[in-house]
Amino acid sequence: MDARAGEVSAVGAGVGTAAIAGVLMLAASADARACGEALPPPTDRIANARYEIVFAARPDPIATGKHFSLDIAVCPRDGAPAPTALRVDAVMPEHRHGMNYRPEVMARGAGIYRADGLMFHMPGRWDILFDLVTGSGTERLSATKRIE
Repeated sequence: MDARAGEVSAVGAGVGTAAIAGVLMLAASADARACGEALPPPTDRIANARYEIVFAARPDPIATGKHFSLDIAVCPRDGAPAPTALRVDAVMPEHRHGMNYRPEVMARGAGIYRADGLMFHMPGRWDILFDLVTGSGTERLSATKRIE
């Protein structure tokens, strides 16, 4: 009887382990899908092999000559370290200049940031630069916005 109880216990433990592993896999895939879900739409998404960034302009759409903010979610991928800081800037590549203002970036916890004080002072193509600072250096992702 004891041997049989042990077998049932072992099978039960295997099913429990499999169930827990399944729940963890679902949670991990939900986390992967969840990057930026806390941000109200509309959002833009950029990614590379190590990071995904979801951001939303406030107000949207961005108006020429008006200050705006960005709500930003930074999500490390595949074991990449969480950044220790985030810097945000923007440039007009065709004109070879940037903004006239330096935005202030504040961490809000759990990979969420807010950048205040951005202004696109003229219409055209703007590249928004996101510099992720980690213990091993800085990694840049960029997104293009066309402002009319």
